Order: sequence, then structure tokens, then C-alpha cells
Amino acid sequence: MNPSPKFTRGQLNTFQTPGEINRVTAALHAVGRKVALVPTMGALHAGHRELLRRAKRLPNTVVGASIFVNPLQFGQGEDFEAYPRPLDRDLEVLAGIGAELAFVPKADDLYADGHAVTVHPGPLGDELEGAARPGHFAGVLTVVAKLFNIVTPDYAFFGEKDYQQLVLVKRMVRDLNMPTRVIGVPTVREHDGLALSSRNVYLSEEERADAGVLSAALAAGAHVGREGADAVLSLAKQTLAARPSVAVDYLELRGTDLGPAPADGEARLLIAARAGRTRLIDNVPVLLGAAGE
Repeated sequence: MNPSPKFTRGQLNTFQTPGEINRVTAALHAVGRKVALVPTMGALHAGHRELLRRAKRLPNTVVGASIFVNPLQFGQGEDFEAYPRPLDRDLEVLAGIGAELAFVPKADDLYADGHAVTVHPGPLGDELEGAARPGHFAGVLTVVAKLFNIVTPDYAFFGEKDYQQLVLVKRMVRDLNMPTRVIGVPTVREHDGLALSSRNVYLSEEERADAGVLSAALAAGAHVGREGADAVLSLAKQTLAARPSVAVDYLELRGTDLGPAPADGEARLLIAARAGRTRLIDNVPVLLGAAGE
């Protein structure tokens, strides 16, 4: 029998294998403690720190994060090999913010030889980001399902920057009767409004300046929500036109569930674009029609 892994309260405890962290969280649950998980691919920034801070507000809860660059969610020609992996720095960030669990598996720890079963995201997985990145959300949901099964968190925190991901994770939890409560946290932004992302480090100085147009376009569109969907999209497109070097993949107005936008009420304005070779996504809430007055 494997010895029970050690867990020390008040400090960061790091585990690599699923069995180790599963035994620890089972022991925590056995003594009445809750567990909150922040799933990440590492390269932690202020957005991740905000997720962890939100998790630490929960009473009687041990806060942890997973760090795993998931190969299943990268398509051919994407940046899997180049994706930043500053693990030592990430562990320092987790320790500094008071996280007590870090799960840092290798690919072999999560995906056995011949791994074939994945989570199908449904029709929404082929729209927006899914249309541009076929198979991406099957990869995302598969690894999130694995993390939920291994860590057994009571709560999981995700940023709203990846809004489609958040919607699909919530839908998976609902449809598959998972006991984890998924909590979305508003996007954290840089001083000029650019959404924080681990991929921002790829931007040159000129591309970084151009990329600010994404949040500017979203804010402009959201500001005229009371005038209706056409006005929202028109003003957002006009704003984007000021930076023709930014190549827009899509700009869409959807309902909060990413179905069709309502004539009146809450909606979401979403964008994906490339600044140089770097692909960025962002979104904002919009109040349409009378709801925006």
C-alpha cells in the first residue's frame, strides 16, 4: 500500500500524480474541509491571482490550482511547444497568495497510452472559438473533467475572458451531474483595457499597442447597447477599423448562454483577432434595448 501523501496546513503542498492529490482531498473532505480548484496552464498572471483571491474568500476551504499545459486543446500549428512554462515562478505565486495545493501532472499522468475517450462539447463547441480551433473544446472539457474527477473540488473558478469555455464547463457540469460548483470571475485587464492573457508576452511593442483596440471596440459597442444589436456591432466595427493591422476572426453578439442575442436584456459581445501572429480573445457583457437605459 502506498503511504498517505503529506499535507501541511498553511503552506503550499505540491503533488504530481493523480493518486497523491486524490488521497489528500479525500482526507480533507473526511474532516469537513471544502476544496476550491483554479485550473490553469501556468504562466500565472494577475488574472489567475484574482481567481485565487476569490477562492480564498470561501470559508473552511482549502484552495489549490492545477498547472498543466494540455496537449489535447492545441491544434496543429498552434503554440503548444512554445507555450510559456515557468513552473518555479508559478509555484512561488501560488505560495505567495496562500494556496495550499498545487497539482502539477505530466501528460503521462493524465493520458494513458491509447487514450481515446473524450468529452464531446455539443454543437456550441463547433461555434466561435470552436470553428476557428476544431477539437479545442473537446480537449478543454476532457482535461477539466479529469481534474474534477481527480481533485474532487467543491468549487472551481474560471475567468470570464474565456467566456465560451466557462459556458461549456458549466454545461458539462450540469449535463453530467458533476457535484462541483463552477464560479466565473470577471476579466482582469491591463491599464489600457487589454485582457490579461499568458499569450500577451508574445506581442511586440507595436503589436501590444495595436491589441488595445480589442477592448476599446468592445467597450464602445457595449456603451450603445440601449440602441440595439445593430448599433452595438456597427460601433465596435468602426472602432476596430482604426487599427487595420489587427485581423479580426469574429465579432459576434450573443445571448449570455451563447445562443441568439435577445432584443432586450443581457447579452455578450465577443471578439477574436490576431495582432501579428498572436491570437487574442475578449468579451464584455452588454445590456440591450430597454435593459440598457
